[in-house]
Amino acid sequence: MEKDFYGDLRLGILGGGQLGRMLIQEAINLNISVSVLDPDRDAPCKKLCDRFEAGSLIDFDTVYKFGKQVDMLTIEIEKVNVDALEKLEEEGVVVFPQARVIRLIQDKGLQKQFFKQNDIPTAPFQLISSKDALKDLTIPFPYIQKLRKDGYDGKGVHKIADEADLANAFEAPSLIEQWVAFEKEIAVIVARNDKGDVSTFPMVEMEFNAEVNLVEFLISPSILPFEIQERAEQLAIKIAEDLQIVGLLAVEMFLTPDGNILVNELAPRPHNSGHHTIEGNYTSQFAQHLRAIFNLPLGNTAARSNAVMINLLGEANYEGLAIYEGLEEVLAEEGVYIHLYGKKFTKPFRKMGHVTIVNEDREKAVTLARKVQATIKVKA
Repeated sequence: MEKDFYGDLRLGILGGGQLGRMLIQEAINLNISVSVLDPDRDAPCKKLCDRFEAGSLIDFDTVYKFGKQVDMLTIEIEKVNVDALEKLEEEGVVVFPQARVIRLIQDKGLQKQFFKQNDIPTAPFQLISSKDALKDLTIPFPYIQKLRKDGYDGKGVHKIADEADLANAFEAPSLIEQWVAFEKEIAVIVARNDKGDVSTFPMVEMEFNAEVNLVEFLISPSILPFEIQERAEQLAIKIAEDLQIVGLLAVEMFLTPDGNILVNELAPRPHNSGHHTIEGNYTSQFAQHLRAIFNLPLGNTAARSNAVMINLLGEANYEGLAIYEGLEEVLAEEGVYIHLYGKKFTKPFRKMGHVTIVNEDREKAVTLARKVQATIKVKA
C-alpha cells in the first residue's frame, strides 16, 4: 500500500460496538484515521472516530459505498455483506481479514467442514437443512444445535437433551454437534500479517455464564500443563496458516477430561477472550490487529502479570438508562482497570463493559476479581 498508515490512509471499520471502540483507542496512538459504519446512530464508536456513518452492515450498496471512501476495511463483527467486500477487493480496496475468510467463518457449517478438510480436531457433527431432518440424525442425545448463520453471544445455540426438546429446535439450516463433556473452555488468539509472520497470545482459561452462554470470567495466563498450552497455540497457528488470514483470529477450544483439545469456533477479529491484553500483556490484541493488517512487525504478546477479566453484563430484570453500582468501591482497589463501553442503555445480559484485575500473585488476582464481580452491578 502506497500510503503510510499514520498519514493520509483511511481505515474503515464495519461495526461500531465496543470492539471497534477499543480498536480506535489503539489507532489514535498511531495517528490512524478511522471511519466507522454501524446501524446504531449512537454506537459506542461514534464519538471516537474521525467519520461515523449510520447504515446497514448487511446491505450491499451501503457497505460498498462506505468501502469506496476508505483505503482499507476491517471488521469488528462478522455479520457483514461479503459480496460487497469481494467487489471492493476487486476494485483495489484492501480488506483484512479477507472477504473469503469472513464468508467461511460466517457459516458455522463451512467452519466445521474446513476443520474436517484440514485435520483440525473438532466434535463430530452433521449439517441439516431443517428441523425435520433431526429425526434422521446419527448423533445421539444429548447434542447441540447451532444456527449456521447469525448466531452470536449464546444466541442461536440450543442444547437438545432428549426427544422432548425437539419441539423447541430451530427450523433453519443448522449445525448439529455431539455434546462434549469438556473439563475447561480455553482460547488462543493468533495474529498473522501479510508477510506471513504469525504470533499467538498465551492461552487463556474461561468460565461462562450458563444462563446466556457468555464469557463471564477469564484467567491469563493459564496454569494448565505446558504441553496442553503448546498444543492449543500450535492449533491456532495451523488454522491461521491454513486460512492464510491477515489480521487477528480468536480460536475457542474445549479441553476434554482425557486431555484432548477440540476446536469449537473461530472469530476473525478482536475477541472477548483477549480484552485482558490491554493491561495484562505487552501488546494488546487491538494493537496487534492493527500491526497485522498494516503488515507491521507483530508485537510482543508475553504476559506482564497475572490478569483476570470479567464482563460487566446488564443485570436481569433491569432495562433502561444504565446505572453502575459499586464503581467507586472497586476503583479504590489497586490493580483494577475499568472499561465502560459507552452504551447509554442497559438490558438483561447486555455487555456493558469489562474489568481487568492484574496482580503478580495469581490467587490474589482471582480473589479480587470475585469481589469485583460481586460488587459492580449494572442496573437501570
